[in-house]
Amino acid sequence: MTAEPISAPAEQRIYARWLSAGARVSLTLLATAFVLYFGGLVAPAVPLAELPLYWGLPAAQYAAATGAQTGWGWVTSLPQSDAMNLAGIACIALVTPVCFVRLLLEYLARGERVFALIAALELAVLAAAASGVLAG
Repeated sequence: MTAEPISAPAEQRIYARWLSAGARVSLTLLATAFVLYFGGLVAPAVPLAELPLYWGLPAAQYAAATGAQTGWGWVTSLPQSDAMNLAGIACIALVTPVCFVRLLLEYLARGERVFALIAALELAVLAAAASGVLAG
């Protein structure tokens, strides 16, 4: 018994290809950050041995005690290995918007304005959510 190949619309194949690539890049960043941090190859802001001292603290107290950056300040901490994992997490968070940008371009190239509008609106919602504007 042979399985029949599944045919998917072009936009689903495009999304799947971009999703797969984004996931692989993100997981590679996360794995690399893990090795650099736990292998001691790049110095962290908070030494691994001291980390249990801060686990039980609320976020504000943790930031005050360790000097950790809040908000987008984490970007300035990327040279430190304990902040590098955030780059992988940010990459994972960007996979969906990047896929939608690719779909938006595809829909525009095909002249499918309604689908292009839907993709653009989805991107606007994601951008508003990521910006914190909707947090109140």
